[in-house]
Amino acid sequence: MKHLFALRSLRLSTAAIALSLFVGCGDDEEEGTDTNGPLYAITTQMLAEDPSDSYVLVTPDAEKAATLSLDGAIKITGRALGVGVPKTGSVYVVSDVSATVTRYTLNSAGKLEASGTVSFAPQGVTSLGEYQANFQFVSETKAYFFDGNAAKIVIWNPKDMTVTGTRPLDALVLPDTVMAFSGAVVQTGGQIIMPVGWRPVEGNSVTKKAGVVSIDTATDAVTLATDDRCGYTHDAALGTDGKVYIATEAYGAASRRVVGEESPEPCLLRFDPTTRDFDKTFYRSLAELVGGGTAGALIPSHTPGMAYVRVLDESITPVSEGSHPRTLASGTGWQWWELNLATLTATRKADFPSTSGSVFLFESENQTLYTEFGAGASSTTFRVLGDNGKPTVKTQGLSFSFLQLR
Repeated sequence: MKHLFALRSLRLSTAAIALSLFVGCGDDEEEGTDTNGPLYAITTQMLAEDPSDSYVLVTPDAEKAATLSLDGAIKITGRALGVGVPKTGSVYVVSDVSATVTRYTLNSAGKLEASGTVSFAPQGVTSLGEYQANFQFVSETKAYFFDGNAAKIVIWNPKDMTVTGTRPLDALVLPDTVMAFSGAVVQTGGQIIMPVGWRPVEGNSVTKKAGVVSIDTATDAVTLATDDRCGYTHDAALGTDGKVYIATEAYGAASRRVVGEESPEPCLLRFDPTTRDFDKTFYRSLAELVGGGTAGALIPSHTPGMAYVRVLDESITPVSEGSHPRTLASGTGWQWWELNLATLTATRKADFPSTSGSVFLFESENQTLYTEFGAGASSTTFRVLGDNGKPTVKTQGLSFSFLQLR
C-alpha cells in the first residue's frame, strides 16, 4: 500500500547507524556494507510455537535475497505487529495479549530501545494484534487505531504517546458475528477508507454484508456505509476515476468454494469517496471477471488503475471433503490475474508464481513487496510485485508487518 504522505527522513550520525545486523546469505557477507542505506523493522509471528511469540528484526536486507536470523531480535509475547511512520527511526510494537503500544527508537548504538508506552485499555481495548493496517498514521503526531473487537476508533498522538479521542462504531456490530477490519486501506482526498467484513461466530461461511468506515482526517468525522450484495469485502484499490474498488478477499472466496451458496458470491463493488457510499448500480462477479473458478482478493498494482485478482489452482491446492476455508486461503495455489479497473478486463499473469491467497503489500525504498507464507506458518518470503514475483528477504514465522526505519 502506498503511503500518501511524505515525511522528512530521520538523519542519524555514523555512530548511530553502525548496526549489529543479522547474518543472511550471499551478499550479506560482503565487506563495506552501506551503513547509510535503508534500514527496516520486520516483525514476525511464530505461530507454530506454543505459546506463540513474535520477534522484531532490524535489517538492511529487504530488496535482495537474504535469510534472516532471530539472533539479537526483540522478543515480544503473543502475536505482535510493528507499525509507524516510515523513515522516522521509530517503530510502535503492539501485541494481541495487551492494549499497550510500546515505541522503540534507534539509539546511539544503532539498536532499537523502548522509548515510551501508551495504553488503550481505558478506551475498552483489550488486544492490538490484528493487521498493520488497523493502525493508520496521518502524521508523526496523529494516528488512528481501528478496533473490531471494541467496535471503535482510537485517536492517538504517536509523538506524545497519548490518546486524544475515540469514535464509536456500534452500528457495525451484528449479533453472533465477528467483525474484522481490512488489511488493505486506502487514503485519498483527506479520508481514510477502511473496508469491513463479517463472518458468523460458528461455521465456515461468511456474512452477506460489505462495509466501509470513512474518517475525515482533518475533523475526525466518521461515515459508515454498508451493502448487502456480497461479503467479506476486505480488499481495496483506488481507480484512476477516483473511486475505490472493494472486493471479497481470498478467505471469502475459499468459503464459497467449501460451503457453496451458504456463502455469498465473491464480488467487486465500487465506493465513492465523494458521496461516501457504495455505488448501487455497480456489481461484478469476481469469477466472471477471470473466466470462472474460485476467485478472490483485490491487490493494488504498482501501476495506477490496475490491480490483481487471485484464482485458486486446484491442481496445486486441491479441495476435498472437509477442507477448511482458512487452509485453502493459506495454500500456495493462487494464480495472479491482472485487472484493469477502468475496462474491467482481466489477464492471467503466468510469469507470476502461484502463492498463498493471503497477501500483504509493503513499501521498501525502491520496491513494492508482497508476502508469501510458507506451509505450516513456518516462514515468510517477501517478493517484488513489479518484477514477476522476484524473491527477496526470507524470515522465520509469519510477517504481517514491515516498516522502513530510515
